Amino acid sequence: MSATGKAPIDFYFDFSSPYGYFASCRIDDIGQRHGREVIWRPYLMGAAMKLTGSKPLVERQMIGEYAHRDILRTARRYGIAFNPPPAPFPLPSVAPCRAFYWLADRDPLQARDFARRTYAALFIDGRNVSEVEVVVALASSAGADADETRAALGAQAVKDRLRQETDAAIERGVFGSPFVIVDGEPFWGNDRLDDMAKWLETGGW
Repeated sequence: MSATGKAPIDFYFDFSSPYGYFASCRIDDIGQRHGREVIWRPYLMGAAMKLTGSKPLVERQMIGEYAHRDILRTARRYGIAFNPPPAPFPLPSVAPCRAFYWLADRDPLQARDFARRTYAALFIDGRNVSEVEVVVALASSAGADADETRAALGAQAVKDRLRQETDAAIERGVFGSPFVIVDGEPFWGNDRLDDMAKWLETGGW
């Protein structure tokens, strides 16, 4: 429970998800309006996709072209800066996820700052956030020590932490990005954040 006595909002996302990026720009404001703490929980969506037999939207025949239009339209709808990332895409998100949880164990606010910087680096600046040195640089820009970050990315304890977080997400039924759970109620997709906000406002329906 948060200081308000209300359950937090669990915000699951993959760093390679454009819709996760859009949600990251909105989720904290929604939580603040409704007196809910937001817990950011990056995970490896690819692990869930293996179980569901799914593929990223941009890789699906016919759907990929629609997804491209919808992503650009969504960015315009919410006034969020966005540039389509260069190929290859989507990117593996192992390195930024590991860095996030290493930072979160030390300073959750620093980890959240790192997450925002990582999303901006990929979806605004077009940087390859799957590369270790890019992740190290982003963590450094958030105030972390570069050498410590580099070492943490290869540490077994950090690897295990990400695996545990991903397994726990899947056990809760998380399969996409963004995926939000609050008061036991799941909401999948950036376009469902408004429904989540209404749910919080009304106490459900």
